[in-house]
Amino acid sequence: MDATTSNGSGRPLYTPEERVRRDSSKWTLVQGLLAPVQFLIFGVSLYLVIDYLNTGRNYEWAVWSVVVKTIALYTIMITGAIWEKVVFGQYLFHDSFFWEDVFSMLVIVLHSLYLFGLFTGIADEGVLFATALAAYAAYVINAGQFVWKLRQARLSAPAAAPAESPAVEAPEPLVAQAA
Repeated sequence: MDATTSNGSGRPLYTPEERVRRDSSKWTLVQGLLAPVQFLIFGVSLYLVIDYLNTGRNYEWAVWSVVVKTIALYTIMITGAIWEKVVFGQYLFHDSFFWEDVFSMLVIVLHSLYLFGLFTGIADEGVLFATALAAYAAYVINAGQFVWKLRQARLSAPAAAPAESPAVEAPEPLVAQAA
């Protein structure tokens, strides 16, 4: 699959209209800010969970760090769905991000199972932390999908014209330009 297509279908990751909507949407900035914040929360929480599993100390910190990570996940998923609606006209599962959204659902289910187990008391700490670690492994894979997609978007972006050159109308390409 080349950098101009999203899923091997030949469809560009963004049409020119979608790229304009993406670039002008406040939700693009929101996603750009929330993603690294969520990753930072993930890193701290992962440390706390592993530290607890290794030492038996700071159980409450470890437990509640996963809750905070889950809240961050829900927030980025809601705002991401809004972003997808603004850019692509549908809340989730657009062709350009279909597999990322599918895997995001697994990430959400695992985090939600953690919360369910915690707040109902039906899961002991071993099950809770195993669920959290499974959720975190899925999150890392999903984050990798989105980083890859961001890379594809950058590679498929039209080249900016030099500011000093006179405006010369370029012929319309017959196919999408490769980076």
